[in-house]
Amino acid sequence: MRTRFSTLMPVLMSVVLLLQVANAQDDKEKFKARYEALPSDASFDRHDLSGIWTQTKLDHSLGTPNPPLTPAGVAAMAGRIVDRGGVTGNAPWYACNPMGFPRLMNDDEPMEFIMTKDKILQVFQWEHRIRYLWTDGRDLPSGENLENLGPAWYGHSVAKWEGNKLVVNTVGLEERAWLDNAGHPKSFHARIEETWERVDSNTLENQLTLYDPEYYTAPYVGSKKIYKRMPLDAITYFGWSGLFAGISEGICAPMNEVEGYNKGFRDLGTKPKDK
Repeated sequence: MRTRFSTLMPVLMSVVLLLQVANAQDDKEKFKARYEALPSDASFDRHDLSGIWTQTKLDHSLGTPNPPLTPAGVAAMAGRIVDRGGVTGNAPWYACNPMGFPRLMNDDEPMEFIMTKDKILQVFQWEHRIRYLWTDGRDLPSGENLENLGPAWYGHSVAKWEGNKLVVNTVGLEERAWLDNAGHPKSFHARIEETWERVDSNTLENQLTLYDPEYYTAPYVGSKKIYKRMPLDAITYFGWSGLFAGISEGICAPMNEVEGYNKGFRDLGTKPKDK
């Protein structure tokens, strides 16, 4: 009996190839007309981030040049090979490992905010991942408490509203997860502050700042990034709508074989473009 992954592989390969072409033609720019056509709502709640959103610009980094690394930061990057000139690097996600935070948030795939009483859920299409942003007043883990919790691929996050801006702080990050596609590091004792602001009914503004004196000589302040609400027709496939409505789960599952995943996703996405 053929596995679901094997059955979908020809389709997935075709989809990836089509996406490559679309990216070369600035697919985000093509999508612009669709989200700009969404009706606006002047009475929107600035504290309600609910919905499915996508970045308006392809950017797998914090969006600004990084500050100089400390000697420890340089040592942490040792052995990391980035994709370059048709050569595939050794990013952790190429071996079925999670992208980690904040790399997953700076991906091209949509993400959804779900608001609840004591936490906000940030759900990602890629990896089918969920982040908990705790809004119940708990303290950010520190000291012995943080050491006992240990590192996590997506860290430990608490959030609070400061006016109309949601401020999220995350600590306890897994050092093996790359900060970005360039392989920049982050230490276990780093703190990432992210802000979210709903500037209109269909637009979110986000910014990340990395505080990591162990690996960087100054705070790493990222650029402001814009997310737009996804129109319903963009998240509907074969009559089934929602964040997970697509034909691919985008999960590297060992049962589906690493080789099959790499051929269907990694290798096609890292082939040199035709000149």
